Amino acid sequence: MNERNIPVTEDELHAFVDGELPAERRADVEAWLAAHPEDAERVQSWRTMAELLHARYDGVAQEPVPARLELERLERRPRQWLYGAVAATLAAFVAGGTAGWVAHGAANAPSTFQNFTADALDAHRLYVVEVRHPVEVGGNERDHLQAWLTRRCGWTVFAPNLEASGLKLVGGRLLPGPNGPASFLMYEGASGERYTIYTAKTENGATQMRYAKTDKDGALFWAERGVGYVVSGGGDRDRLTKVAQAVYDQAEKNGG
Repeated sequence: MNERNIPVTEDELHAFVDGELPAERRADVEAWLAAHPEDAERVQSWRTMAELLHARYDGVAQEPVPARLELERLERRPRQWLYGAVAATLAAFVAGGTAGWVAHGAANAPSTFQNFTADALDAHRLYVVEVRHPVEVGGNERDHLQAWLTRRCGWTVFAPNLEASGLKLVGGRLLPGPNGPASFLMYEGASGERYTIYTAKTENGATQMRYAKTDKDGALFWAERGVGYVVSGGGDRDRLTKVAQAVYDQAEKNGG
């Protein structure tokens, strides 16, 4: 069969946009797009979105993956924490000021709010720049995504419907969190803006919403029933607050 008679696939269209299509198929894809205006329009929209994302996030796209987002932490963190705690205690005793050291360490240790927002914003900045692989499971598999993350994380992970806010579910992935696995959901607006929802176990039973900002991105953190939530997005705080409120309302309604 002549390759020119083989229909162009979705993956080939994405590869064409990303410049990863084999040279021998490029002419075929171009001919296909000339004959299929709907596909040509989709390809153009992907290119426009990619340009917008790169224009905004190229400054962080090449940064190395933060150590706290490495999946190996899911298994090695508890033991490292124990060794670190023992070492810190011994050091305090050697210094001869145990009580002062403990108080000093507690005062200067990052708070749950700081740890969560730092992890969530790192993940947000790392994955929102991706065009082809921003998530592990696509939004078209919402039920599977929710069931998978719920099973892996140990609490009910619910992907809220944010269409009223102009956002569509892109999908999600599993990440390491401060105390085990974390779920990560991504949403996208018509203009290419992206919001993410990061959830993980926390020792805080419940807290009110708190705001943090890093560079051009903002985040809202809160905790309910031992689960911490961080909704991250652009620098428009009012817009971010409305999205976070919608997430909070639906999480409360669904017990997630």
